[in-house]
Amino acid sequence: MSKPEPADPEHVPLAAAAALMSRRFRGYLPVAIDVETGGFVAATDALLEIAATFIDMDSDGTLRRGATHNYHVKPFEGSRIDPVSLSVTGIDPDHPLRPALPERDALQRVFREVRRTLRAYDCRRAILVGHNAAFDLGFLNAAVARAEVKRNPFHPFSCFDTATLAGAALGQTVLAKAVTVAGLEWDAGSAHSARYDAERSADIFCLVCNRLKDSHEAASVRARELGWVSGGGDAEEPGADAQPPEGLRP
Repeated sequence: MSKPEPADPEHVPLAAAAALMSRRFRGYLPVAIDVETGGFVAATDALLEIAATFIDMDSDGTLRRGATHNYHVKPFEGSRIDPVSLSVTGIDPDHPLRPALPERDALQRVFREVRRTLRAYDCRRAILVGHNAAFDLGFLNAAVARAEVKRNPFHPFSCFDTATLAGAALGQTVLAKAVTVAGLEWDAGSAHSARYDAERSADIFCLVCNRLKDSHEAASVRARELGWVSGGGDAEEPGADAQPPEGLRP
């Protein structure tokens, strides 16, 4: 039996914060993911960068952006790379100083940090946060399948889309505009790197969720009245643990 990974102070929240996080999203840990790719088709186009930005919680329930882990990725054999995509991202896949990893290695490094943080916050599974999140989740799932990674900590089809959240809360669906109207800084020169976009997506997610804190607390009271939550843990509503379709099970 493998030994548990050692605790990293970066991933050890206060006990009160850990308890709050495990309840805030029904046992799911939000992690902002951004990918930069060689095109728009997850099955055929290369994954070139991946970044994971963690969402931390303070002991009063306030969410804030945490650490980021990002990696350059080697295009998988036979993958397609559209020059138009490279002109947007500025990525040179063949640059001799580009420290790229095979897909499997990059995914395993990201997932190692995710699992460590899941344990720290006593959450059972990660859920992807992304701007137009279906795109990032599609590429993540395709890479997991290609690399035959068996332990994917992310939910296979649920996600939090910050384009939707920003559109509802801020009236903007473009990341740059949402960040700007939210009063945060936007550096156009840093955009379209996986790290930068993941961090800005995490910022938007935290901002919107923090503004909805009163709404969440009122809903939690109602959930307890309905018997869905008991004490410090979640008593899931009926059907909450239903298995995904066979082809989508992790």
